[in-house]
Amino acid sequence: MELENGVQRWVVDISEWDPTPHGFSFAMSFLPNHEHSSITRFVKIEDRKRALVSRLLQYALVHQVLGIPYNEICIRRTVEGKPYLVYGGTVLDFPNFNFNASHQGDYVAIASEPICLVGLDIVDHYIPEKESVREFIQSFSSYFSRLEWNAILNAGSDDQMLGEFYRYWSLKEAFVKAMGEGVGHRLDNVEFHHTSWENILVRVDGKELKDWRFWLFELGKNHVASIARGHPMSATATYKKTQRRAVFDEKEYNRGLHLPNAGFLLRKVDELFPYRCGVVRMPIGLLQRGDASENEGEVKGSH
Repeated sequence: MELENGVQRWVVDISEWDPTPHGFSFAMSFLPNHEHSSITRFVKIEDRKRALVSRLLQYALVHQVLGIPYNEICIRRTVEGKPYLVYGGTVLDFPNFNFNASHQGDYVAIASEPICLVGLDIVDHYIPEKESVREFIQSFSSYFSRLEWNAILNAGSDDQMLGEFYRYWSLKEAFVKAMGEGVGHRLDNVEFHHTSWENILVRVDGKELKDWRFWLFELGKNHVASIARGHPMSATATYKKTQRRAVFDEKEYNRGLHLPNAGFLLRKVDELFPYRCGVVRMPIGLLQRGDASENEGEVKGSH
């Protein structure tokens, strides 16, 4: 199987799914029982929908890409909350297949990679009701470098400032999530550089990480998604233990690092059910940003 087949980007617009209580229970019935409490613990139906669709995406992607039967898929989470596939005796065509999911607002998405770590984060341009945009973002100033903070404050109008803030925030979250870090990871020393949000690179404590790549997607309806792709050796100790393989020579790793990025494919919820996983997928018209050479087509903080 070609390595490119391990690069997947799927997204679901949950605003288009309005299940009856029976329909919701039917969808949840395709998941193992141990996943149910992570869904039913939420009170609001929108939060339950996001949690359910996130889990369905994970099982559907593993089933469709790797060909593992639903009843043989075992997905667990690290203590930091990062999901991972328990390989067992499964023989895979990809050296280090891994995935990450995110959801906020109307969208739930998943991304996977065959070699590199993958991090995904979605943000909805939430506009605060009881405070100004400047007051809202000011409470997050300690998470940004001086360069990033100046770029945010000088972006222009309130809407432009908020957009700049959320793009930086989404990239930082995707980077941290790729490594399997929890919410307490330091962010002010993680500094992103870009040219009109293309050719994105990251510096940590002033040092550029050349074995990482990043992309931004405009999902529509004021939602942005960020993808991070990085070296498996950058993973946390707990997440590294879950990987099929973390050590690669330079040639092999660069092959994974420079695989073509993929645009998101729009999925319907019922396409994620076991008997529908072979259906044709419809591309979603997304604007991808991040690498000028490749313009191909949550509850917040979830992994």
